[in-house]
Amino acid sequence: QVQIVESGGGLVQPGGSLTLSCAASGIIFRLAGMAWYRQAPGKQRELVAVIGSGGSTNYADSVKGRFTISRDNAKNTAYLQMNSLKPEETAVYYCNVFLNRQYYWGQGTQVTVSS
Repeated sequence: QVQIVESGGGLVQPGGSLTLSCAASGIIFRLAGMAWYRQAPGKQRELVAVIGSGGSTNYADSVKGRFTISRDNAKNTAYLQMNSLKPEETAVYYCNVFLNRQYYWGQGTQVTVSS
């Protein structure tokens, strides 16, 4: 079965950086698209960044220039490099892997931006 595991969350000060990882198994990773979402308390889950199987990327306007999504097909892993983090970006960050109209979610990793 498909398993998605996020890691790399934690506590960071405003203006700091974190890199999240998303490891996938049970899927032909190189053919899949991958996305990062986040959900803050009391808010809807929102799309942060997407990377296609060919490496094309898209970002939410709020993170453009600060976040970078990437993938390493040899490691079946995607990453989200987050710089200049803001307190309002405190949320649970989720990895989503999609292939052939099937969508798979990880359990999420908490990112807290606070001094």
